[in-house]
Amino acid sequence: MSDLNLGDHISHRFNEELESIRSKVMTMGGLVEKQVQDGLTALIDNNRELAELVAASDVKVNGLEVEIDEECTRILAKRQPTASDLRLVVSIIKTITDLERIGDEAEKLGRYTLSLNDQGLRSRHYSQLQHLGDHVTRMLRDSLNSFAHMDAEAALHTIASDKKINAEFESISRNLITHMMEDPREIANALRVTWCARALERIGDHSKNICEYVVFFVKGKDVRHVTLNEAAESVDIDISGDAAEAIEDGDK
Repeated sequence: MSDLNLGDHISHRFNEELESIRSKVMTMGGLVEKQVQDGLTALIDNNRELAELVAASDVKVNGLEVEIDEECTRILAKRQPTASDLRLVVSIIKTITDLERIGDEAEKLGRYTLSLNDQGLRSRHYSQLQHLGDHVTRMLRDSLNSFAHMDAEAALHTIASDKKINAEFESISRNLITHMMEDPREIANALRVTWCARALERIGDHSKNICEYVVFFVKGKDVRHVTLNEAAESVDIDISGDAAEAIEDGDK
């Protein structure tokens, strides 16, 4: 993790406390990332055993959320942090909430896989789910890297990638609706696939949230509920490539 000038504090113990909770957030992020990857693998490979593990693996993630939240509360009460220290603690509290919710969405992938498997249902739309899942897992990894290095510019680039994920989700939804209209016997199956796609899309949303907290910590600016263009201008960051395309469309 990058140097956040935590060594400037008078209290060496305070430095250790801040580094400790940041380290635990990254541990939690690693668990959640694996949970999502396993959930996607279980779904695409129709792996019942792995799906059961994913569906039951949320306990560790929930435990870490409680532990980190308690440490943050204690720091707020004991240290009464200000300025960047306060922003760091607030960002961590918000980040672990989104990580826990990502874990919940991964758990849903496991449960939906079991439902599909139990009924012997397979779908021609799994290749689309794989493509969407690859983009979502990449976005989650990038958001965790942005947090680890507290890199606001990388965070904005990652926020921009949510546009593609939303477009892919909408495409899958349209195809599934068409499929249900053509073959009503497959409505139940198509709905379950839709729920899987929705879970993946929500993981992308939570990953975007984490990046917004990174920008808040580094730049002291709240970039929620604004366009990507407005966010980039407010923190004076020049971004290009995929992010520039999102700016042209006025998307966040």
